[in-house]
Amino acid sequence: MADSPAERERGLMYRDDLPAGSGMLFVYDAPRQVSFWMRNTFIPLDLIFMDESGTIRHIHPNARPMDETPIPGATIGDPRPERQLILEIGGGEASRLGLAPGQPMATSQLDQAKAAWPCG
Repeated sequence: MADSPAERERGLMYRDDLPAGSGMLFVYDAPRQVSFWMRNTFIPLDLIFMDESGTIRHIHPNARPMDETPIPGATIGDPRPERQLILEIGGGEASRLGLAPGQPMATSQLDQAKAAWPCG
């Protein structure tokens, strides 16, 4: 869980591996436009960008290790580019799990009154 500025800054940098079924969830207090990069990240990652309801809005698959090119959380022309949650998982895992834009994700980190898939 990366829910503080320091944790969000470090993310999954400096790791040599990421076990299957694990990852890091970045949580912002409110939706915002976001952009990530892979500086000091040694493994490929899938970045899953979600809005305030927990709905997947964009997936960036297999981000290249060590690449400092910005990875935006929204595609060009997205009328609602703000994101509140970003899930980083191993490269290729989003496809393997069948994740796609439009799918809701459940987490207690969201305002459950706004959640597309409330917990509990």
